[in-house]
Amino acid sequence: MRVLIAFDKFKDALGARAACETAAAALRAKHPGWELDLCPLTDGGDGFCETLTADAGGDYREHRVAGPRGESVAARTGRVNVSQLRPAVRARLGLEGEGRLGVVELASASGLALLPPALRDPWHTATGGTGESLRAAAAGAEAILLGVGGSATNDLGLGALAALGLKFFDANGAAIAVPTPATWDRIVRIGGRVELPPLFIACDVNNPLLGPRGATATFGPQKGLPSDDLARLDAAMARMATMLCEACGKPLALADSPGAGAAGGIAFGLTVTCGAKLVPGFDLVSDWLDLPARLAAADLVLTGEGRFDATSLAGKGPGSLVREARRLGKPAFVFAGSLGVPADASFHAVTPPELALAEAMPRTAELLGAALRRVF
Repeated sequence: MRVLIAFDKFKDALGARAACETAAAALRAKHPGWELDLCPLTDGGDGFCETLTADAGGDYREHRVAGPRGESVAARTGRVNVSQLRPAVRARLGLEGEGRLGVVELASASGLALLPPALRDPWHTATGGTGESLRAAAAGAEAILLGVGGSATNDLGLGALAALGLKFFDANGAAIAVPTPATWDRIVRIGGRVELPPLFIACDVNNPLLGPRGATATFGPQKGLPSDDLARLDAAMARMATMLCEACGKPLALADSPGAGAAGGIAFGLTVTCGAKLVPGFDLVSDWLDLPARLAAADLVLTGEGRFDATSLAGKGPGSLVREARRLGKPAFVFAGSLGVPADASFHAVTPPELALAEAMPRTAELLGAALRRVF
């Protein structure tokens, strides 16, 4: 029996690689003869840089950068040789030759997991550290790949753009160094420019920037935004988006593009200022990790993440993997911290219903292993 073990992270509890290793240990205890293929997944958030860089035999650099509220955090960027990428990845990104590709993970500098719940407030968070990471990754790189999952921010990417050279001025001509949404009402002019190598954003979100499906309405609450602030922040974002487009000579219609609302609008900000291109995140990761071949070789597929629900089935890694496995006639099982779909023989919540979240999260590895041993 050949088993493909391909978990994404259990957010704030267990990384993707650790989840795969936990599952493998549980299966080996019961079925020592099974052949196990461990393939940590990433949705562009936590683990994106580590997973992709390691798979391509690249190396890392660590940098001290500004966290989502300005605190100093350690963030890593990856470097991989373009020649080491699989042909499908090179074709998807339009890269050839012997150059380097920089790999950047927004979550490591501007991620929600970096902040305790009491400090999660998108009025006061910014992507400055992601801009610093992009600047570091640009050195000697032919192109940059940015994963944008797991953000703590709703700042249009203006913090990153400020770190990359864009200037924001108030009515007195004074510069606003860190343009968090709380400062936007003071900004009257934008100047300067951003220069980066070709930039690709791995993203599975198809939300526009503004409106009922936009960045603020859809993702603001999970980042700590009170419901009665949604309309006010969305209106402030519309004003800043208009100002940014005018400063860069780009049409505001870009705000309606699928994916413009990714990671609090950073996809929109980087598209307007430096022509970033969005690429389907799961498709890119699938090509990068050679998932089609690994799936074809498997007799059984195990996957999961912290929360598996309707959004998982709408393009995210574990849901896409389940859908493809079933298309090929492969049995696929999901083990998640909690389920937003009906539990059945294939979908399992590892957290007992009587166990509170605060108690369950430190025991995620234990609960995952127990669920796997129970099912198999």
